[in-house]
Amino acid sequence: MEQRTLGSTGLKVSAIGLGCMGMSGSYGKADEAESIATIHRAIDLGCTFIDTADIYGEGHNEELVGRALKGRRDEVVLATKFGNVVGPGGKRFVSGKPDYVRSACDASLKRLGVEVIDLYYQHRVDPATPMEDTVGAMAELVKAGKVRHLGLSEAGPQNIRRAHKVHPIAALQSEYSLWTREHEAEVLPTVRELGIGFIAYSPLGRGFLTGTVDTKTTFMEGDTRQRHPRFTSDNRAANASIASKLAEVARRKNCTPAQVAIAWVLAQGKDIVPIPGTKQRRYLEENLGALKVRLSEADLEEIASAFPPGGAAGERYPEAMMQAIDR
Repeated sequence: MEQRTLGSTGLKVSAIGLGCMGMSGSYGKADEAESIATIHRAIDLGCTFIDTADIYGEGHNEELVGRALKGRRDEVVLATKFGNVVGPGGKRFVSGKPDYVRSACDASLKRLGVEVIDLYYQHRVDPATPMEDTVGAMAELVKAGKVRHLGLSEAGPQNIRRAHKVHPIAALQSEYSLWTREHEAEVLPTVRELGIGFIAYSPLGRGFLTGTVDTKTTFMEGDTRQRHPRFTSDNRAANASIASKLAEVARRKNCTPAQVAIAWVLAQGKDIVPIPGTKQRRYLEENLGALKVRLSEADLEEIASAFPPGGAAGERYPEAMMQAIDR
């Protein structure tokens, strides 16, 4: 598979990665055996950039990924995240405190069953802890040989710059797709100026851009989309034209809407790597087929013109989660 280099750090990853969050229940119940088989199939197909986080399933996802990578650790670039904490009574908060950074890394290494993490992200910015302190602690992990490269997730331009001054940041991971384009205004120019790669999570709009979600769709128990504003019945109806445009282009290209959506993200720059998430091999194989889709400049202009840069109808997260997005 094509490899892409994340900014000026020299970290090379597969052009499409695999997001593993859904394997731990965020989109309803998952089959663990199928999830592990999906990770193995990804590696076999050259999709070797594997993404997880300590908050996914409250540690379950890292343990699952760790089991899947036994005997295959050296074949992948392994990324995980810290910073989203579940406190007493299930209350969630963000922490970037240096002591927590160190303890979170040790806990992730243990759950993953590895000696080093290739790319370690701060999952969300902690407004109560100076970025310099958080990244300083992360840099210590690099010196200790526990982490190879550092990343941020959903950080705004100011904090990206502050972090990069302390230690080179390899990648910023943020939501980016045809219905979430807010980062084009300031964030993408900032990371490109600094030589930082961009990892696009949810490039399929949490499934909406695949054309399989409409106003009649009922989400299974445990599917977090039930709480997301963009997935209310009214907003699904308002965003229907987005899915129909992708379906129209897909018919012309003899591919699927999902493949067009991922191909569009891939075409936005060689410094961008989409990490569509799935827990099934059939969808993994469909997603990787996006690498074969060729979109001309005319195609790209046609697609982009149908999608408002300001985003689709409805916020991308519930209000409390949006407050954790650094701007």
